[in-house]
Amino acid sequence: QVQLVESGGGLVQPGGSLRLSCATSGFTFDRYWMYWVRQAPGKGLELVSGIDAANWTTYVADSVKGRFTISRDNAKNTVDLQMNSLKSEDTARYYCAKDRYTYARSVFPGVLQDFSIFSSWGQGTQVTVSS
Repeated sequence: QVQLVESGGGLVQPGGSLRLSCATSGFTFDRYWMYWVRQAPGKGLELVSGIDAANWTTYVADSVKGRFTISRDNAKNTVDLQMNSLKSEDTARYYCAKDRYTYARSVFPGVLQDFSIFSSWGQGTQVTVSS
């Protein structure tokens, strides 16, 4: 049974930092692209960042480039998102998600409409940036 469990969200002031973590189980972690996506109230899903199976290649959305960093630990089956210089517009629920296909990236901003593009995703963790 595939499980993805996010943690690390919370309330932070503008300019602050948070580190999200996603603990996974039930699949061969080091064969899949992993992603962080977010959904703000009343808005659609946004692909925030992704990382390939080998920890060599990453994708980072323009909206967070230079502020967010994705990383993974294939020994611990975890994927993290370090978020710095947080802004109010980063307020959203953040989800960890798994690609459907081994070794290949199939999720791109233009095709992300809902969670069905992923094979599995977590329950999410809320990030609120407010003074």
